[in-house]
Amino acid sequence: PLCDAVLGSPSASGQETLEYLERANLFIVPLDNERRWYRYHHLFGELLRKRLGQSLVPGEIAGLHIQASEWYEQNGFPSDAIHHAFAVEDFERVAKLAELEWPAIHENIQSIKWLGLLKKLPEEIIRARPVLCVKCAWAFLNAGELEAAEAKMQDAEYWLEPTTITGEKSDAPSIEMVVVDEEQFKSLPVLLAAARAYHAQAIGDISGTIKYTQRVLDLSPEGDSRWHRGASSLLGLAQYASGNLDAAYRAISDGLARAGPYDAISGNFLLAGIKLAQGQLNTALSIYEKALRLVLERGEPMPLGTEDLYSGISELHRERGDLETAAQDLLTCKKLGEQVELPDWQHRWYIAQARLHETKGDLDGALDLLEEAERRFVRTPVPIIRPIAALKTRIRIAQGKIAEALDWVLARDLSVDDDISYLHEFEHMTLARVLIAQEKRGLVDGSIHDAQGLLERLLQAAEEGGRKGSVIEILVLQALGHDAQGNLPPALVSLERALTLAEPEGYVRIFVDEGEAMRLLIEKQS
Repeated sequence: PLCDAVLGSPSASGQETLEYLERANLFIVPLDNERRWYRYHHLFGELLRKRLGQSLVPGEIAGLHIQASEWYEQNGFPSDAIHHAFAVEDFERVAKLAELEWPAIHENIQSIKWLGLLKKLPEEIIRARPVLCVKCAWAFLNAGELEAAEAKMQDAEYWLEPTTITGEKSDAPSIEMVVVDEEQFKSLPVLLAAARAYHAQAIGDISGTIKYTQRVLDLSPEGDSRWHRGASSLLGLAQYASGNLDAAYRAISDGLARAGPYDAISGNFLLAGIKLAQGQLNTALSIYEKALRLVLERGEPMPLGTEDLYSGISELHRERGDLETAAQDLLTCKKLGEQVELPDWQHRWYIAQARLHETKGDLDGALDLLEEAERRFVRTPVPIIRPIAALKTRIRIAQGKIAEALDWVLARDLSVDDDISYLHEFEHMTLARVLIAQEKRGLVDGSIHDAQGLLERLLQAAEEGGRKGSVIEILVLQALGHDAQGNLPPALVSLERALTLAEPEGYVRIFVDEGEAMRLLIEKQS
């Protein structure tokens, strides 16, 4: 039918011609049992395109592309329709098709490829279309290109009524607005508010996240659970960033309750991460295993987010000392991740792989992996609880490179007198490690005393926030600090408490990775 549509002749019979070519072995291969779709050998295809260029004038060839584009559009192949429209630089048609194609693409989170096409369009074509502007903004958000997303959101806001989204009205551009689908245009305010909420959370603007998620709820149609689900999840992430882990867990769970069983994969990754922060390794493992059972029961293709489940569960297996299973988890994560259009899984994979190398004693390899994680980092609304730079600093401490670790402290302008917050908790624990290492190596007197004061404040905050995972690590550091000062009784008190909290959940590496000093201290405790 495609051949017939492009030929445009009532007497044309693409089917007969294709079957003849197949019987004659003329460089085509059938792609289905019905003999409807065929593929040319690529060299033969090049020859035919060259002949076409010699036989027809450019205007006639352009007409064939448009006829092919129209057939693809009418028969549910939007990407191919866009390809043929691009071939003749019919940018107005490309913009229309891209705008109409978005719902299916966004639903499957395949927007990176779509964005690559849109970047080839003249800017004025996009700016005239507010719906397309917001869809571009979402694609940029998915790609982690936050500044570009902001620009596209501002372009869309030119066309909206005053105070609809940001509370302000910008001057309209001197071009005429184009609307392809009135229904999509009507839903634009809520789609834009959701993009604003996502963007705010990604840049760490928690008050902005709350403001725009409330706008989403105010603007969304009655009974539309899709918007409520997204708003709940973003509010949960804002609570997560604030250290309110119980509230975060409830909000994200509320969003997942409104999602389909397979749409909840990424949410389960977040829920398990919260339980890990709360030191509840058993519960986290249960969440991972339940989600993976759902995935495996579904079969191929694995839904988006499965790669992160394997990345997350690898950390849990690593912590419990099952390094072989952790390594296998990461192999599976990489295999699945390479099938995903979105790039944000990659830096998480490199971090998890680096942690595994560090555990095995390959510090140089771990550092190289963290360098690669930095290069591949994509900013998303998920809070950055363990910054890559802090992870690198911990490895440098283990390597004895205290001067380089201090450079990081100075660059981050960290101090033992800083206000305590969950987002900076890991960095401040790392600062305490630097200070303890300084004094143990005889570089600065009194550093451990400063570290102990900081650790005491961190411990109080972590206990109040119900972050047992952090409590255990802080107690370990207190024990090592006291031991380095020769204060054995308080060292053993902190260690005993850490072991008591850790044992029911199966913690192993949080002690073993501290090396010889911890081994000797545990012997004294025994």
